[in-house]
Amino acid sequence: MAITAALVKELRESTGVGMMDAKKALVENDGDMEAAVDWLRTKGLAKAAKKSGRVAAEGLVAVAVTGGKGVAVEVNSETDFVAKNGEFQDMVGGIAAAALGVADVEALKGADLGGKTVEAVLTDKIATIGENMTLRRMASLEGETVVTYVHNAATAGMGKIGVLGALNGGSEEFGKQVAMHVAAVNPASLGEADLDPAVVEKERTILTEQARESGKPENIIENMIKGRMKKFLSEVTLLGQSFVINPDLTVEAAAKEAGAEITGFIRMEVGEGIEKKEEDFAAEVAAAVAGS
Repeated sequence: MAITAALVKELRESTGVGMMDAKKALVENDGDMEAAVDWLRTKGLAKAAKKSGRVAAEGLVAVAVTGGKGVAVEVNSETDFVAKNGEFQDMVGGIAAAALGVADVEALKGADLGGKTVEAVLTDKIATIGENMTLRRMASLEGETVVTYVHNAATAGMGKIGVLGALNGGSEEFGKQVAMHVAAVNPASLGEADLDPAVVEKERTILTEQARESGKPENIIENMIKGRMKKFLSEVTLLGQSFVINPDLTVEAAAKEAGAEITGFIRMEVGEGIEKKEEDFAAEVAAAVAGS
C-alpha cells in the first residue's frame, strides 16, 4: 500500500509522534493505521492514540427516565444550526419519550409520535427543515435508581453528551456526580469483568512487547506486565478510576462511602464513531471550473 502524506499526517495527529516515526510505522505495517498505532506504542513512541474528533454528524442526544428505566437516543442532523432549532429539539424530545416504551431502535422507528410513526415524523421534518436527519441509535438502562446528566445542554434533557447511571442505594445527588464523572472521563466499562476481552488481550500484548524491549529478565518482565495491566484497568474501568469529585478516592470507594452500588451506565455522544468528511473547497471550485 502506498504511504501517502495524508496517511502520515493522520497518524501524527492521532498519536503525537514525529513525521519520520509516523512514516516508519506505516511502512512497517503496510499502511494499516491501527497496526501502526500499536507498533508505535510497542516502541514506546506513543502512549495511546488520541481521539480524532472528526465526526460525520451533528444533532442531539436526549435522555429520559421513568420509574427505574432510562433511555438515551441520538438523532442526527447535517449541521449544528439545525440542532439548535426549536422544532428539531421538540421532535428529539418526543422521540426520547417514545423510546421509554420500546426495546430497541428498530421498534422506536415504528413507535407512535403524535399519531404518526417516529420514522414518518422524521421524514416530514426532513421535508420542512430541508436537511437530512437520522435516528441513529438508542440505549436503555434499568435499576433501583436511574439518574441522567447532559453535557453541553442545548435545552432540558438533551445536548452533545447524554449519560445514564444506575445505582442501588445512595442518593440521587451522588448518582448525578457519577454521571458527570462518566461524561468527563468516558470509561470503557463498569468494571474489569465487563471489559471486552479483546481489548484486554490487545493491551496485554502491547505491554508485553514494551516490557521485552527493556531486555530485562523474564521474571522481572512478568511483574512489569502485571503492574502495568493493573494501572491500565484502573484507568479504563469506571469503578477503578479516580473520582473526579474527589481524586483521593476511586469511584468504587466513593460509592461505598456514599452507601451506593453502581450497577451500570450509558454514555452517548453525538457522532462518536463516525468520521466527518472534510470539505476541500479549493478542490471543489477547481473541479467545477474543469467541468464547465
